[in-house]
Amino acid sequence: MQPPTHFGSRDKTMYAERRQQLLNRLPGDSLAILAGYPQRVRSKNIKYHFRQDNDFLYLTGFNEPDAQALMWREDREDKLVLFCRPRDPAAEVSFGRRSGPEGAIEHFGADEAYAIADFDEVLLQKLAGKCYIFLGDELGRLNDKLWPLLNRQRHTSPFDAIKSYPILTPLAKVLHPLRVIKTDHELGLIRHAVKASVEGHKALLRKVRPGLNEAQLAAHFMATIADNQCLDVAYPNIVAGGNNACCLHYEDNCCELKDGELLLVDAGAEYRHYCADITRTFPINGRFAPAQRQIHDLVLKSLDAAIALVRPGMPWDSLYQTCMRVLAEGLIELGLITGSIDEVMHRESYRRFTVHKTGHWLGMDVHDVGPYHDSEGKWRTLEAGMVFTLEPGLYFPADAEDIPAKYRGIGVRIEDDILVTEDGHENLSRGAPRSAAEIEAFMAQVG
Repeated sequence: MQPPTHFGSRDKTMYAERRQQLLNRLPGDSLAILAGYPQRVRSKNIKYHFRQDNDFLYLTGFNEPDAQALMWREDREDKLVLFCRPRDPAAEVSFGRRSGPEGAIEHFGADEAYAIADFDEVLLQKLAGKCYIFLGDELGRLNDKLWPLLNRQRHTSPFDAIKSYPILTPLAKVLHPLRVIKTDHELGLIRHAVKASVEGHKALLRKVRPGLNEAQLAAHFMATIADNQCLDVAYPNIVAGGNNACCLHYEDNCCELKDGELLLVDAGAEYRHYCADITRTFPINGRFAPAQRQIHDLVLKSLDAAIALVRPGMPWDSLYQTCMRVLAEGLIELGLITGSIDEVMHRESYRRFTVHKTGHWLGMDVHDVGPYHDSEGKWRTLEAGMVFTLEPGLYFPADAEDIPAKYRGIGVRIEDDILVTEDGHENLSRGAPRSAAEIEAFMAQVG
């Protein structure tokens, strides 16, 4: 049997190294348990396209539904047991090839592999002598069975036998910090996703015009990233014309685009399970109105001020605070909030229009895992190999009658994907037109 097309033979070593990193951080008498995701039903016998739990995929590379895994160290050797669906020729004709236990060993580097029905029995065997159990189970699939299995030894052994009291801990506490610093291999995948996304945003700048529907642009983005070998998006496309942009996670994408309004596009491709996340805001007719340009320039100014700070050693929260101070100063200057800058920052009165935080880790999850604070509760400082978004925004809903009419119905967010380097930073998404001048010039060339 040939290995699945999504898994290269060289990847065995990469996943083994990741498991080694994890097990290096666990006590010697530990067992890590991971539960993969099930296949979800869309309607009756029609299923959603399967997407594996990212922790499970990160450590095993195994991308099939209803899989589980055990990992531990024994005699200085790392062990992996995979549980998966058995081979089934009839099912595979209808729904695609399965690796089966034999494929899990041959192609994914498992030391042992079993049908998923054997999980309880084998887990009981592997629990022997383990004092620390680390569980990765985002959906709680093992909640009902794990505690009874952990307690079975002390409930069923003779009264004078030594009792086992395993300590159960979320695996995420140890695993997720490892995922924050990206390897060169991971950075290559992220770069590809970002490059495809930049092409997608450029394609929308070429296509947009009054009278189109948001859905047409959402579909055009999908087609463009597919032309760049990306089979899916990292999250549902947000294509929000006019006042729709004031809904942060607008996904309806069903309205007609109107002349004189702005269009906010928050869309990112996914490439081999790694994400991009880019937002641009531009005029539907190709020209910013004066009030629109004021807001757009202010948001971009705050973004660039924060990006300029990015280098190893900077506290994470300094980026948010920088964005907020620049936005607050601009809002005061425009007369949209009142008070001195110190008063405004103290009261946080800018938050009415800024609404959200200004960034997050980026990787296998679009809001990638990993702590933003250190072990003492202080904001984490930036390190080379971190990738994150910066995405300040300003939002003025159409029903905000206490602000000038020229600003109502305007939502502007600009988001870039930033890599921390050894001596500073790299803006991975710089290729998508950002400034009002760049956007208008780009759209004029198309026209």
